[in-house]
Amino acid sequence: MYKVSMVSLGCPKNQVDAEMMLSSLKTAGFEIGTEEAAADAIIINTCGFIEAAKAEAIENILEAAQYKTDGNCKALIVTGCLAERYRDDVTEEIPEVDVCVGIGSNKNIAEIVKNAIEGNCKNSYGEKDELPLGGDRILGGYPFTAYLKIADGCNNCCTYCAIPKIRGKMRSRTIEDCVAEAKKLACQGVKELIVVAQDTTAYGEDIYGESKLAELLCELCKIDGIHWIRTLYTYPDRITDKLLDTIAREEKLVKYLDIPLQHIDAEILNRMNRKGDRESIGALIDKIRAKIPEITLRTTFITGFPGETEEQFTSLAEFVKEKRFDRLGCFTYSAEEDTVAAGFENQVAEQIKTDRMENIMEMQMTIAAEKNEEKIGSVTEVLIEGWDDYIKCYFGRTLSDAPEIDGKIFFMSTRPLKIGEFVKVRVNDCVEYDLLGELEE
Repeated sequence: MYKVSMVSLGCPKNQVDAEMMLSSLKTAGFEIGTEEAAADAIIINTCGFIEAAKAEAIENILEAAQYKTDGNCKALIVTGCLAERYRDDVTEEIPEVDVCVGIGSNKNIAEIVKNAIEGNCKNSYGEKDELPLGGDRILGGYPFTAYLKIADGCNNCCTYCAIPKIRGKMRSRTIEDCVAEAKKLACQGVKELIVVAQDTTAYGEDIYGESKLAELLCELCKIDGIHWIRTLYTYPDRITDKLLDTIAREEKLVKYLDIPLQHIDAEILNRMNRKGDRESIGALIDKIRAKIPEITLRTTFITGFPGETEEQFTSLAEFVKEKRFDRLGCFTYSAEEDTVAAGFENQVAEQIKTDRMENIMEMQMTIAAEKNEEKIGSVTEVLIEGWDDYIKCYFGRTLSDAPEIDGKIFFMSTRPLKIGEFVKVRVNDCVEYDLLGELEE
């Protein structure tokens, strides 16, 4: 029995692909989850979205390559977005890599790995639309939390984004297919379902002629065993009253929305191939909060997009200060090859991009701290994720916190608790983005 180790990088959508590949490998008789030093094959499932992600992928590839001499590794295999985007360039530029596998060949991963271990190393690139959208998975994170990928690819074609070139056009799964997978996950012990796609609000447009996200969420709420359902990556123009009313009405839908806005200046948004302006986006935020007063809003912004003036950045900073988002990430613009924006004139200097990003994040840190202080004395529902042996307390996430990207709550309990259990916790204090509390008996 061959042994395989996998490192998966990047977004939750890439993680789902990795989990399906691991299931395929296990079904084919491979031993998975092995330490890299003992593995016959090491798979690096990469992200290739922006420059920083590419650098991280290359670093992980080179670290794994040492096990070809210091360990048992006979085949180093690269999958994911970097492999799909650069294809044969990967094996040419990084000779330590034995096989490069495009996303359309994920379904053949067991055969590819077996052949590579046995010395038959051949790159493989199926059509993008042959990437499996669903299937059996081996969850890579907590057993009680899982991502449900409802579509892949994207039709938005933002000028800064390489995803449509990497992943192709949007392909949605049917409502029935998504629900069937969610039921299977619930039977495996999953209690929190996180709905993802490149643009979840576009879900269903390609097969139903209109967005069916609200309908899908309603069906998911009917599944026994699922306690929380969270939605990420919603596009502002497609957030409808129907969707908001669904989130407000359904108890299992946590009052949390992730809306990557990227900017609020009309001229910049137009050059990003996105719609809206400061007024319309502000009105959307106000409407969401009016319909769902307890909503947690998360967003992301990009600083230093080509041509961004000091005045446009100042307007963005004022907007952040005015709207006081609960969660916010800010990134410097990355000029990605083969994207429209990379050819724009008036590229902004790296130091200016960074200074502007840091300005936004410093402002958000203050806002986040103030919002956390407002929670002191309140009682919130928490999903327990583990025990911190150093500070001798439990930790988990509230309804307002998505995995990896948001904060945690650390809390004391006078009785033993189970990991994966939902409990009520009283908030007593806060430290930066995290909360401190104690079990509400």
